[in-house]
Amino acid sequence: MSHIAFQDVEVTYPGGLKALKGVTLEIPRGQFVVIVGLSGAGKSTLIRTVNSLVVPSKGDVAIDGASVTTARGAALRRMRSDIGMIFQTFNLVKRSSVLRNVLAGRLGDVPAWRGVLGTFPAADLAFAHECLARVGIPEKAFVRADALSGGQQQRVGIARALAQKPSVMLADEPVASLDPPTSHAVMSDLKRIAREDGITTIVNLHFIDMAREYADRIVGMRDGLVVFDGTPAEATDRAFEDIYGRPIDEDEDLRGA
Repeated sequence: MSHIAFQDVEVTYPGGLKALKGVTLEIPRGQFVVIVGLSGAGKSTLIRTVNSLVVPSKGDVAIDGASVTTARGAALRRMRSDIGMIFQTFNLVKRSSVLRNVLAGRLGDVPAWRGVLGTFPAADLAFAHECLARVGIPEKAFVRADALSGGQQQRVGIARALAQKPSVMLADEPVASLDPPTSHAVMSDLKRIAREDGITTIVNLHFIDMAREYADRIVGMRDGLVVFDGTPAEATDRAFEDIYGRPIDEDEDLRGA
């Protein structure tokens, strides 16, 4: 059984925009998948159907055979607690410490009153420190999040997702606002952690060379459809031109950035 299965998934937004047009994919446990395509191709919509931030208009998304699409209430909260999410804009509480941001990843596993009072068990505190160590910034635990660089903030985002102890990790353009060296460092962290923990990971990326370097599998989207699904070796420049429907621009390859 696939870890994540998309079955004929369609998404139509209010106003009639059809963002996904019948996507069927199966992703094995532990695979590191990179989704590529132009802005508006449906990449972000697709990964948001995995944690039901976007609900399909038709079709189904399932994890280990259990439908996320039809889950509601406590069942959906349980499923989401197993899905880490990393955002392009980091989505940190800027005035809080790095440690408290990471501890937000533990909220799904502690009583609500602990989250309100900010009193976490010693084991969760130790685990949050461990997550920061795994992304290389253990010394930043008590620094305010808004005092960090962009790359450091994204590492906090990874540590927060990791604190959930997820089996699935979603990353929506996680390096879009970072410089090339920092982008590679963040992607290297993501790939290493996915390998070490066996986390099924889906990443949306803009830069084609990074897709080739880090992906186990590349999925190309165009106008709400999957138009490419193959290995990095199969993702030639010609394949990317077919995905994008035009020649590749220099700024779509980090080597040219």
